This record gives sequence, C-alpha cells and structure tokens, in this order.
Amino acid sequence: MISRLVGTIQPYAWGSTTFIPRLLGTRPTGEPQAELWLGAHPSAPSLVSDRPLDELVREDPIGTVGAPSEGEFGPRLPYLLKVLSASKPLSLQAHPSRTQAEEGFAREEEAGIASDSLNRTYRDDWPKPEALCVLDEAEVLCGFREPYETYELFRQLGVAPALDLVSPLQGGSAERLEEVFGRILRLTESERHVVGAVAAAAAQVTSDGELGIFAQTARELGEPYPDDPGVLAALLMNRVTLQQNEAIFLPAGNLHAYLRGNGMEIMANSDNVLRGGLTSKHIDVEELLTVLDFTPGFPGLVPCVEGPAGVWAYQTPAPEFALWRLEVAREVIKVPRVDGGRVLLVTAGTVTVTAEADQLVLSRGQSAFVTAGEDARIDGAGIVFVAGPGIG
Repeated sequence: MISRLVGTIQPYAWGSTTFIPRLLGTRPTGEPQAELWLGAHPSAPSLVSDRPLDELVREDPIGTVGAPSEGEFGPRLPYLLKVLSASKPLSLQAHPSRTQAEEGFAREEEAGIASDSLNRTYRDDWPKPEALCVLDEAEVLCGFREPYETYELFRQLGVAPALDLVSPLQGGSAERLEEVFGRILRLTESERHVVGAVAAAAAQVTSDGELGIFAQTARELGEPYPDDPGVLAALLMNRVTLQQNEAIFLPAGNLHAYLRGNGMEIMANSDNVLRGGLTSKHIDVEELLTVLDFTPGFPGLVPCVEGPAGVWAYQTPAPEFALWRLEVAREVIKVPRVDGGRVLLVTAGTVTVTAEADQLVLSRGQSAFVTAGEDARIDGAGIVFVAGPGIG
C-alpha cells in the first residue's frame, strides 16, 4: 500500500514562521512552525486516509512496519521523521540509552509522576538517538570541545570569575570537564551574574577565528538568556556549521543544541529529553549528569554513500532508523528497504510513486507511507527523503 501521509505541525516558540509553510505551499500564519512530524508517535501521529498511523500499525504491525522491525521493536513504527526549522536556539539537551530510559521510566512510574507532568523526565522507556540532515545551512552545538582549548578561550575573554569556574579544564580530561559542567549548572542565584559578565566581554570581541566564534555564541545566547548557566555550559561545546545535505549523528549521551537552520531530523520514536539550560522547561541536573558522555571532541559528519544511481544513504549506527536521499532525474529509482514500512517526503520537484496496485503523485512538501513488502518505484524529477527502520 502507498498512501498519502498528513503530518502534524508543532508550534514551538523557537520555530521559523516561514520555512515549513513555504515547503508545504501554505500561507504563513505569523506563528512559529518549528517541526513537522511524520510518523506514528502517539502524542502526534500522522494521518493515513484520515486515520492515525499508530492505530494502523497496531492493527497490522507485520503488514505495516515489517517482520524484522516487529520482531525487534514490537508493534510500533520504530522511528520518527521530522522537518525541523529553527530561527532561535533550542535548549541544551541529551537523550538516554535504552537501559537508562527503561530504568528512568520505571523509576518515575513507581514514584507516581504523571506522564504529562512538567517535572517528568522520562516520557517513555525508549532511547532517542537521532540524526540531522541539513536542507540549507545550519549552526549547531554538538559535544564538548577539548577542555584545554576551552580554558584558553575563556582566558582570552578575560572574565576572572568565569576563568576561576573553568580552571580545572587545564587538566584536559573528561573527568575535569564533568566537574566544571556540573559546577556551572549548579550556580546559585547570587553567582549567576557571571553569565552577563561573559556576554558583555564577548560583545567587545572583534577578532575572527576560534575566539570570534566563541564570543559569537556567548552573545547570541547571553542576550535571550542573561542569567542562565546554560550559556556558560554551551561555551564548553563544539560549534559546527553544516552545509546542505551534510548530517550529524547524535547518540545517547551527546549534549547538543540547534542554534538555527532547517533540516530533516530522524530519531527513534521517543520523547525522552534531558535538558541542561536555555529553556524554561524542567531541568534535572543530577539526572542529566548520569546520562551525559563527557568524552571531548567532535565525531564528524555522518558518511553519506551513493549506492544505486541517485540513492544516497546516511550511514548511522542506529537500529531504529535509516535515512536516504533520492535524487530523481531521468531514471526510475527503487524505494529502499522493501522489508520495512517507510515514510517519504518530497523536498523539491514532483515525482510519481508506483507499486503493483498503487500510484501516487507527490509534489514538494507532500509525503506518503509505503507499507512493508511493497516494492515501490519513483520517477519524475525531484528530491525525496526516505525514512525506514535501521534493521532488516
């Protein structure tokens, strides 16, 4: 079965007001449209023939998601595809491993914390590895910079109280990084003036290079969050500029934040987020510290390998999801992963998706769900992102 898919827009405050409407060909409302969810997450499932996709999966899991996925993950779509459009920074955040999610969820269930409570950390018992593939250009914070490099940047900035805070980074170890990060997030109200002092010093920096980028981050985050220790925590991190079609993978324990830009985000079908700052939402510092991986360094871009002509595969280690970019031109292209349920989204042009009994024309911004076992083909001219399970 090939069916048209209708996603759900999430109006988070950090979202752009124009990018998703432009992609969908709709009139902007003036309100932010931060994410378009394409999948079967129970809090915002996409619609197939006016029915929630998660219901269809529960009714016939093998027929919709495929036997390999059903055997590994149960009767659910294991991934969630999103269009993400950020005009403002997102919160500093990380996601748990499978074991951490299971233990944390069970602990909060036993404590009787309501699933929709504002101080709930674990919304489900799933991990949430994710990847972001950029549609134009994006700025992100991803993982921790080498500690001694961060200390040197704070030294050049010249704010004495901040330099005292980060002085253990001279030791250059992950343990010292964890010590400093924890100390920053535990700043008392009377100590938080250092955030403003750092932002003020950064406003005087005119040089380029690493110090210029460091100061830019302090300025951009310090203005909307003048007393938030998360600003200082963000200055411990790698800042990376990603170009069109480049992707990063964010495993369990990776601290990250998207600063601006538009992309395709794919993740395990979970809503578990542990935040560390730059937000008014719940922050549990002690739980975040148990989840984070403090190994410094930027892991690099996700390898993107061309297989059959026009099919580009983003090679991540996540078993829950896989992502492909199809550049459809003259030749017919097969939709990857026949043994799994797949979500398709057209980001440019117009294509026709064909299977034995079905045919569907999709233009820019339109999406479809292709059930497991369906040997679908695409022709026309356009760019199509395909999401599917990572196993099979």
